[in-house]
Amino acid sequence: MVVLGVHPSSARAANESCDRACLNGFVDQYLDAVVAHDPSRLPLAPKVKFTEDGQQLELGDGFWRTASDRGTYKFYMDDPVAGQVVFFGTMREAGTPVSLVLRLKIEKRKIAEIETIVVREGMNPSRPTDTGAESFEKLGGPDPLFLETIPPAERVSRDELARTANKYFSGMQQNDGKGDYSFFADDCSRIENGMQATRGTDTMASGSSQRNSSSYGALAGCKAQFQSGLLHFVTRIRDRRFVVLDTEHGVALAFIFFDHAAGNTRTFQTPDGKTVTAGPTTPWTWEMAEAFKVEKGQIRRIQAIFHRCPYGMNSGWSTWADAMSDKARW
Repeated sequence: MVVLGVHPSSARAANESCDRACLNGFVDQYLDAVVAHDPSRLPLAPKVKFTEDGQQLELGDGFWRTASDRGTYKFYMDDPVAGQVVFFGTMREAGTPVSLVLRLKIEKRKIAEIETIVVREGMNPSRPTDTGAESFEKLGGPDPLFLETIPPAERVSRDELARTANKYFSGMQQNDGKGDYSFFADDCSRIENGMQATRGTDTMASGSSQRNSSSYGALAGCKAQFQSGLLHFVTRIRDRRFVVLDTEHGVALAFIFFDHAAGNTRTFQTPDGKTVTAGPTTPWTWEMAEAFKVEKGQIRRIQAIFHRCPYGMNSGWSTWADAMSDKARW
């Protein structure tokens, strides 16, 4: 297993020097500096690295030049053990709402790593300016369940937390509907770019109307969508980097890429014997950050922010081999 940023000695140092309030404070300081277009406001490590949408840039370039204000949606996910924090939020770019993912790695109270995803285009081609930012702001804040602490007796190890969340990616990749999806809680729900992607309590009863659907999006719950086999067109979920593992709150956060190879991968057979052709008609990839709330070995909540990027793109934080691998790393 490749461990990202959690060597025992450095983990202890991060924990001693920057708790949750400290990590969240760095996020606020960073966002204020971006709006001011002034990186000199930040305490930076000598060799700080910065990426935006998978591209390594000079700090102060890209969104730093165009950000005009902070938005109202804020979701902080902290990992004091690793000295990392991930922020899902909204911003304004030349007055236009955009969604932002920000990861900061803090070492000795200085910012050592900065990774960002700026969602400027919507998922719906007919509504390209609907980035999800306005939908996030209508939600007001993250699902309260993400913020609830797990009773100490029920907390699991960092490894177990990551393994449970990773079952989601393994179950979706080339999904055939025949796997063991018991890792989903019956009340599991998912939000994608501010929009509800599930529609209630999970059910896949024999003979139900859900079984006759030809679109996984029409199905009610997380488990039912996987049981349908209709997600098969997601051909690979790679570069699975779990960067936040918060055992106190049961939150796991990963950066990943969802590949759609198109071509002959679009035609497949569902568990009920139906032949379906679905998914993108040309190869492309989602660049994504996805958060999971895990309790008692099951996923209860999922939230994702993502946008379309060139097929096979790298994150800027992995070797080529790791970027192409579907093995999880943490």
